[in-house]
Amino acid sequence: MISFIKGPIITKSPTAVEIEAGGLGYDIHISLHTYSQIESLKEVKLHTYLHVKEDSHTLFGFFEPVERFMFKHLISVSGVGPNTARVVLSSMTAEETRMAIISNNVAAFKKVKGIGPKSAQRIILDLKDKLVKDAGQNPGSTVFVSNTLQNEALSALLALGFNKAKASKVLQSLMSEFGQDAPVEQLIKGALKQLT
Repeated sequence: MISFIKGPIITKSPTAVEIEAGGLGYDIHISLHTYSQIESLKEVKLHTYLHVKEDSHTLFGFFEPVERFMFKHLISVSGVGPNTARVVLSSMTAEETRMAIISNNVAAFKKVKGIGPKSAQRIILDLKDKLVKDAGQNPGSTVFVSNTLQNEALSALLALGFNKAKASKVLQSLMSEFGQDAPVEQLIKGALKQLT
């Protein structure tokens, strides 16, 4: 899995960017939100998601990890493919998408090209509980971002074979100690010290 790509921008458009990294050129599909954040940059780091199908491998890039987090949630909904998820995140920010889901705002999704009332209701139905659980009931984006960081750290610790309940408890305590926007690397290192 390619987690991120960092390098000079060779070409860019509102829907795609080409980045050179390690002598290779990566063609990466982006949202309008990411484009607006990289429009004036010459070099960039994009958090990526590789979508694999039988006939293609497509790389999607996001300026912020929280946008990738929301993209992954959206494509987990039946009937929502990566291009539809990208259109959603071009029409709304990750935080606006989360708030629309949590507040049952079907109208916000109906404004997105290609999303009808049924798709909007399916997205809300499938994701509301997950997002409320992930971010607590606080609508603040800080909580959303901090929970994304915590989830990334937890995934890494689970991949290393640690117990989920113990790892979660240690990470919560480290978030209080280091702050809500502590880097994932710092959280993992801190957790490893306490868990080993």
